[in-house]
Amino acid sequence: MRNIILILFLVSYSSACFAAKLSLEGVYQGKNIFIQNPNDASGFGFCISKIYINGDLIPISLNSSTLTINLKAMKMAIGEPVFLVVHHSDDCIPKIVNPEVLLPKSTFQLNSIAVSNSTDLNWSTTSESGKLNFIIEQYKWDKWVEVGEVRGEGTATLNSYTFKLFPHSGKNEVRVSQVDNTLKKRSSKSITFVSKVASVSKSPTKVKDFITFKSNNLEVETYFQVFDAYGNILKSGKASKVDCRKLLNGLYYLNFDNKTEKFIKN
Repeated sequence: MRNIILILFLVSYSSACFAAKLSLEGVYQGKNIFIQNPNDASGFGFCISKIYINGDLIPISLNSSTLTINLKAMKMAIGEPVFLVVHHSDDCIPKIVNPEVLLPKSTFQLNSIAVSNSTDLNWSTTSESGKLNFIIEQYKWDKWVEVGEVRGEGTATLNSYTFKLFPHSGKNEVRVSQVDNTLKKRSSKSITFVSKVASVSKSPTKVKDFITFKSNNLEVETYFQVFDAYGNILKSGKASKVDCRKLLNGLYYLNFDNKTEKFIKN
């Protein structure tokens, strides 16, 4: 999985003269923000002087060591962008205790999913509460394989998406998934379709330089993976040939089209 999570918040500091700022950016997920507010250097007051949410000064008592920012009381909707700025003395540093509460969560509800022309995957969702990538997965080689990503809209209203598939021969199975800050994958139901792509073969079985992929006696591009006897992937991509010249002599396995076959490098 590449790029399993996209962090949507930023904590930063800036200072000028006798004031500094602490900022946090993300998406409202229905939870409060807690801030530690230490004493200032004099010991007679607190560090924070004022707090802004999306450019508006919020009315909150700052005479406490712990502050609670209740975004629900500000009539925020789930999925609404949040930009918090904390002004404080430059001789002390407040701390946002739970910045992760503004990270987007995977909450999408699948409205529809279909494949047209054996190449176009179309799906629609509702109830998204933050911008997360949709991972497009295709079941082949006895596992779910990531074949692409589409950026989610992140809104609760109806959102529609499309992705150009590269189907293999025979029966294909696809789905869409998301991974949020919990690191747990949420997947849609899968759908199957039969493509008109002709079966692909490889040659030779004993390889010195290149493996070539052919269909109907013509060279064709296909997705492939080369891995060793221990399951380590050594090469992957989409091509009509695989360069094997730098492989050590020995037994290897090759995933391509919808097949897994052995070959020997000599």
